Amino acid sequence: MTLLRRTVLAAIPAAALAGRAQAESTAATGSLERLIEETGVPALAGAVVTPDGLPFLAVDGVRRAGGEDRVTTDDLWHLGSNTKAMTAALYGRLVEAGRARWGATLPQLFPDLTLNLAWSATTVEQLMSHTAGLTDRGVIDGGWLMASHRATTPVDAQRTALADRVLGAPPGGKPGQFDYANLNYILAGAAIERITGTTWEAAITTHLFTPLGLTTAGFGAPKGNQPWGHRRPPLGVGGLIPVDPAGLADNPPALGPAGTVHMTLTDYSKFVRLFLTRGGDLLRPETVAHLTTPPTGRNYALGWGVVQGQPWARGVQLAHEGSNTMWHMLAVLAPERGLAFITAANVMMPDDRSAPRLLFKQLQQRFAPA
Repeated sequence: MTLLRRTVLAAIPAAALAGRAQAESTAATGSLERLIEETGVPALAGAVVTPDGLPFLAVDGVRRAGGEDRVTTDDLWHLGSNTKAMTAALYGRLVEAGRARWGATLPQLFPDLTLNLAWSATTVEQLMSHTAGLTDRGVIDGGWLMASHRATTPVDAQRTALADRVLGAPPGGKPGQFDYANLNYILAGAAIERITGTTWEAAITTHLFTPLGLTTAGFGAPKGNQPWGHRRPPLGVGGLIPVDPAGLADNPPALGPAGTVHMTLTDYSKFVRLFLTRGGDLLRPETVAHLTTPPTGRNYALGWGVVQGQPWARGVQLAHEGSNTMWHMLAVLAPERGLAFITAANVMMPDDRSAPRLLFKQLQQRFAPA
C-alpha cells in the first residue's frame, strides 16, 4: 500500500492551516463547549496534526464531574486501545534493529513455552492483525481482570502465565478470521519481553517513547492533578461517577501492550505524525507500510483500522478508537493528505452521544472537507 509523500496539505498549505487553526480556536472552543453540553462528557479535547506539527489544539470542560478544576492543554489523556499501534511500532523498531523479524512464528517467539501444534505456523502479524484465532471470550474476563489486579507477581510473569495457558491449548477462535481481542497484544507484548529481556513497559519507553521525546508517557490512569476517568451510573440513573486513579481506575497492568498508555495530546501527536511522514526519523518507510497494510481481504492492519478510498482523506484512512470504559480516545489519519485528527474525552458515552466522534466530524468538515 502506498502511503503519503512528505508534503504540504493537498487542499490547504501547512502554514495556511496553522493560521486558520489559530484564527478559529475561539470558534472551536465554543464547539467543544456545546458538545460537552449536548453529550454530558466532563471534558473534551481535540487536535489537528500535520507533518510539520500541531497547528491546532483545544480543550474544554472539567477534570472531574461536579468539580471546577478545568482541563488544560498540558493534561494527560488515557489512550486505551490506541496503545496497540504503539506496541506494533515497537516491534517494527526491533525488526529494524535486527533483533526481531516479520513473519516470526509463535514457536519462534515463545521458545521457552510448550505450544499446542495448532499454533506452529501462526505469525506475529496474525497476532497484531487479530487473525491468529485468539479470542478474549472466556480468557480476558472479569475473573482474570480481578485476579490480575490482585496479583503480586511481576507483570511480565503474568503475561508469560497467560501465554502459557492460552498457547498450550488449541485456538479458541478461527485462525484467519478477524476477531478483535486484547489477548493478541498481551501476547505480542510478552514476545517483545523475550526479545528485549525486559518488560514491555521498559522496552516501549526505551525504543519508542524516549526517541520520540514523549516525556509525558506513562501507564495506567493518570495520577496527580489530572483529569479522572468516569463511569456511567448503573441503569443510566444519576450522574457520572469520577474514578479515583488511586483505586481500580484502569485495566490491570498485565493488559498494558493492548491499552494502558497515557500522555498529553501534544505527545500523542508526535507518534501519530510518524504515519504522516513515512516514519519520520524513527521508522523506515517500508516499516510504516508493513504496519499499515492489512491482510488480504481485511481492513485491520497492525494496530490500525484501514479504509480505502475515503474522499475526504484523498485515499487511505487510518483510524483507531480506545477506551477502558472510563475514557475515550479517537485518532483518524489521512496519510496521503498529510493530516490527522485526535479527539478525546474522560468518559465513554453511548454511540449517539460520543463527543470524540462528533468533534472529529466537526474538525474534519472544517479543516479537510471532501
